[in-house]
Amino acid sequence: MSNINKITLEQEFKLANYKSEITKLNTNQTKTYLTQILKQMMIKDNLIKFYIRISIT
Repeated sequence: MSNINKITLEQEFKLANYKSEITKLNTNQTKTYLTQILKQMMIKDNLIKFYIRISIT
């Protein structure tokens, strides 16, 4: 449980890749990229909630 707020080595690598990509973008591109990433995170959250909900019933 103590590792719940920590990220894995693979996630750290992905984060470094994101940072590298973001630094190459201008302001409008960065805003668009951020919006797309947030949308993907929301979809992922919805999928997780859906699978949890159907696993309970």
